[in-house]
Amino acid sequence: MQYQNKSLHINGTEIKPGSSASLNLNLYQLPTKTVIEIPVYVFRSIKPGPVLLILAGMHGDEINGIEIIRRLIQRKDVRNPLCGSIIAIPVINIISFLYGSRDLPDGRDLNRCFPGSRNGSLGSRIAFDLMNEIIPQIDFGIDFHTGGAKINNYPQIRCVFSNKVNLDLGKKFSPALILNAPFRENTLRKEAAKKGKSILVFEGGESSRFDYLSINEGMNGCLRLMKHLKMVALDLPKNPTVFLNRSTWVRARTSGLFHTSKVNGSHIRKGELIGMICDPYGEHEEKLISPTDGYIIGMNNQPVINQGDALMHIGVEE
Repeated sequence: MQYQNKSLHINGTEIKPGSSASLNLNLYQLPTKTVIEIPVYVFRSIKPGPVLLILAGMHGDEINGIEIIRRLIQRKDVRNPLCGSIIAIPVINIISFLYGSRDLPDGRDLNRCFPGSRNGSLGSRIAFDLMNEIIPQIDFGIDFHTGGAKINNYPQIRCVFSNKVNLDLGKKFSPALILNAPFRENTLRKEAAKKGKSILVFEGGESSRFDYLSINEGMNGCLRLMKHLKMVALDLPKNPTVFLNRSTWVRARTSGLFHTSKVNGSHIRKGELIGMICDPYGEHEEKLISPTDGYIIGMNNQPVINQGDALMHIGVEE
């Protein structure tokens, strides 16, 4: 692929090849007249190459991706790419990050506000600025997420298997698990795809808690992808990757105390005992049986569960 070495323009600032910049996506005013800024970091080589976006904090309690980008932009080889450009947004949802919440103050999910509107809600305006200031100028992107509602996700890439570019990027990231994940309406990934921009979603760990396995895997995957794009010069061992075509949830049929000895990321067999639900009075126990062969890609860490709660996410090879 031939890349042109054009200037990048973000919020009225020109960033020329061979230069770096720290700027804001835009300014957003709260009811107290407090101004919220969304910092954007740009690192450019003088040599033509792809423009890669790394973005985290779409939900304010998803801190593992924020830590991954923090570690990446501290590296000299990332700050001085051999070719192309890196655009890093460590925290896109600053206001939810300050509150430590998943949603915006009005209850909206930022990742359901795309493509956004210039004059809409706070989330809609952030989405609009991202879609108009950043996405048209990139070639590829990685959007970092974690599990929510006490779900711990095993480090994984989610992409669309039918999209060759998307799948190839996932392979070069080289995680242990890649899940075929169709687009969802009003998400960054789907709206970017409409503009011909391929974005991977990395999932790892759980909300409001550091998971160092996920942090290390996310960082190493980024560096492997950057090496493939010839942005950095280093060698990292690749994971043997398992491709999961679909997934299913094991849910609680009764309320009680959830016990499991299974390890996140491990392989399980159909019919295998994967856990127990016990009532707190010692009167009832229910066995949890795996409905399929597969890999555990997410687990509920909450011991006290209610009927219908999601307990275990299983990825299935086909």
